[in-house]
Amino acid sequence: MLFSSGRRIGFGSMQLTGPGHWAAPDDPEQAIQVLRDAVDAGVTHIDTADAYGPFTAEKYIRKALLPYPEGLVIATKGGLTRQGPDRWAPCGRPEYLRQCVEMSLRRLQVERIELYYLHRIDPAVALEDQLGVVRDMQAEGRIGNIGLSKVSLEQLRTASELVDVAAVQNKYNVTNRASEDVLRYCEKADIPFVPYAPLAAGALATSDALGQIAQDYGATPAQLALAWLLHRSPVMVPIPGTSSSARLHENLAAQQITLTPEVMTAIELAATGQMSGGGEDESQAFL
Repeated sequence: MLFSSGRRIGFGSMQLTGPGHWAAPDDPEQAIQVLRDAVDAGVTHIDTADAYGPFTAEKYIRKALLPYPEGLVIATKGGLTRQGPDRWAPCGRPEYLRQCVEMSLRRLQVERIELYYLHRIDPAVALEDQLGVVRDMQAEGRIGNIGLSKVSLEQLRTASELVDVAAVQNKYNVTNRASEDVLRYCEKADIPFVPYAPLAAGALATSDALGQIAQDYGATPAQLALAWLLHRSPVMVPIPGTSSSARLHENLAAQQITLTPEVMTAIELAATGQMSGGGEDESQAFL
């Protein structure tokens, strides 16, 4: 099993970078501490990418956690280039993707990356070529499992004919369910679905619409939104990110919340009544 069934909430490292997900954060030591706190709290899945910083998040993970505890899955990604704050562009040339893998191995200081995502499918390069080099590196033992990020149902079906897809990472939260068809495919194929922007770039964490329901539960809006995801599908593996240890522990506590079908519906009506997804940070589109 790629992810622990008992600890489904992982940690997303995108927020451990500077403004625009560029360069270092204001407090690098706090970034390192929140990673250590995550593992100490039982997190077994940390998500990152070479494009976060770029390279910043991967370096912090190595500095904070090496030697890595047994059972920790560090997932990283390659195939997006950075041109500045909040600027991203895909590059799926096979020689570049091979370099991405080799450099992530070096930065993380591992012999094998347990889960490696194609961060974005490059429309200028044949998908067979992009996945082909990743598959080759899997055969070489440099990659354990292959994932896909921000894919359509058609892309997922095509990719599944070329490689064994071990995880899919698409934007998904209670206010943005555009990837519902991809989620249902993952359920049928028993593929972990890793929703990025699970709190709608923080909008759900401060949602007045969820506030009353959360108060009735003795919870926070963020916890309610994460609990909704966990109840939405058995293959859901959320990766909320934060640079705050207090918020980290708050997020993880959502795993203890049980929601009835009636409350699930109430959360959906409340959240979608306040927002239609437009409140999210557009930079999250390239997570």
